[in-house]
Amino acid sequence: MQLGVNVPNFGPGTTPGVLSEWARIVEGLGFDLLMVSDHVAVTPDVAARYPAPFHEPFTTLSWLAGMTTRVRLGTTVLVLPYRHPLLVARMAANLNALSGGRLVLGVGVGWARQEFEALGVPFSARGRLTDEHLVALREAWSEEDDGHTAPIPVWVGGNSEAGIRRAIEFGDAWHPLRGTLPWMRSVVTDHSLPGFAPRITLKLTTAPVGDPERLAGTGTLEQILDDLDQLERLGADTVVLDPYHGDPQETRRPHEAWQALTAVATRRRTSS
Repeated sequence: MQLGVNVPNFGPGTTPGVLSEWARIVEGLGFDLLMVSDHVAVTPDVAARYPAPFHEPFTTLSWLAGMTTRVRLGTTVLVLPYRHPLLVARMAANLNALSGGRLVLGVGVGWARQEFEALGVPFSARGRLTDEHLVALREAWSEEDDGHTAPIPVWVGGNSEAGIRRAIEFGDAWHPLRGTLPWMRSVVTDHSLPGFAPRITLKLTTAPVGDPERLAGTGTLEQILDDLDQLERLGADTVVLDPYHGDPQETRRPHEAWQALTAVATRRRTSS
């Protein structure tokens, strides 16, 4: 099972120097995948959680591709209805080719109603548009396939039944965002998924967390490592660790996240 990291590409501490250091650390620690998030218009509903500067994902990943050599690069998740599907198809195909086949395209329907309004995209149609865009992406790539780069994996995010259905119908993997182990186990057991690549929180604590609603990836290092082992037994191909906990000021203190990632990477390496 491979491990990835969701790198904050937003917030007051996300300078070019910090972003480049994130890339150096993620690749240097041996992680397999570096992912970033997506918002286009930082409307008030977005800014409350993910304030400016918000670095556009394709631009950011293209820049990071030039300073990395091995780590895969991805979106968790690209809000598919925000852009014309042919534009997404071209940008994704170009980035995949220029990076040597390293792109993973995680996609979702989006949630920020004000952002949809700012972009002139009907919020109520986001599910239908996402389905249509997924079809259009596949068609565009099949027409342009030159056989020289690896196919782009499409991970479909969404914790709802609609999101799970969408992943089964259109995706290469279901990509749930933060959840409990019992819930993810029930979905994996009850559905025939094309693949399983969850994004879980990474919140390291000194004392064990006994809450029955504990999110996977929250707790002591031993709890987190056990979560990863259980997810691997559930068939996860990749698990993405998300060290951002909702406070934008965290982006000014990236060393805390780097220490947690170092602890996980070191223990995983020594135990393998």
